Amino acid sequence: MTARSNALLLGLAVLIVAAPLALRPDAPFGGTDDAASEAVAASHPGYEKWTAPFWTPSKEVESTLFALQAAFGAGLLGYVLGRRHGRRDK
Repeated sequence: MTARSNALLLGLAVLIVAAPLALRPDAPFGGTDDAASEAVAASHPGYEKWTAPFWTPSKEVESTLFALQAAFGAGLLGYVLGRRHGRRDK
C-alpha cells in the first residue's frame, strides 16, 4: 500500500467514528440492555422479572470486566487467525 492509500483509509476510519458524534452530540448513551428493558416495558406494562442478579458490580468493575472480555476475545481471535495463516503457509 502506498502512503496515499493509507492516508485515505485513515481518513475514512476517522470519518466513520466521528460522524455519529457530529450528527448527534447530545444523544444519550444507552446499551442494548436498556433498549430491551424499555421494549419489554412498552409491550407488557405489568411484566415482573422472575430472576435477580446475585451480584451487582460497580460501574468501574463492570467496565473492567467488559474490557477483559473484549481483550480475551480479541486475543483468541488473533490466535486462531494466526494459526490458520501459519497452516496455510506450510
